[in-house]
Amino acid sequence: MGKANSKLSREELKELHHRTRFEKSELQQWYKGFIKDFPNGTLDRNEFRKIYKQFFPFGDSSEFADYVFQVFDVNSNGQIDFKEFIVALSTSCRGETEDKLNWTFRLYDINQDGFITYEEMLCIVEALYKMVGTMVTLPPDEDTPEKRVKKLFDAMDTNRDGKVSLEEFKEGSRNEDSILEALNLYSGLV
Repeated sequence: MGKANSKLSREELKELHHRTRFEKSELQQWYKGFIKDFPNGTLDRNEFRKIYKQFFPFGDSSEFADYVFQVFDVNSNGQIDFKEFIVALSTSCRGETEDKLNWTFRLYDINQDGFITYEEMLCIVEALYKMVGTMVTLPPDEDTPEKRVKKLFDAMDTNRDGKVSLEEFKEGSRNEDSILEALNLYSGLV
């Protein structure tokens, strides 16, 4: 994807403008910065971890960064190219709630089978708790990952089949203020 170029091609620009919520001039600026920071045109897992560490210096963000990396790396090649990066950034910062819920579901659905199990949700929430460290004081009914997941999973698994479908996840998330707040955490940042 134009690894040696400091500008996107006309075709790439048109495609990304269509797929994201960025203006063409913004896309060119983001691309220029991406290539400056990652001259080979891709971002690997270790570089991604370093970025997360900058934002969460008081906890261990590596495990959570790995889960997010999996969602960014759409083609599962172990690298995030500019297209994957900017589409994910657009969703997280400028996407509609529906887009963000779909993206977040993919994060929690670790094995990508179309459902979130209790164990998958626990993995993500444990990684989140490690990442924020002592930065956040939680209420007693959510002060451990297990308590938080039990509360969320019980609320979301409405048909009690031991797994949460995309529709159950969306409905449950819409009824949980903390999830909606988290979805909008990056809105308007870029």
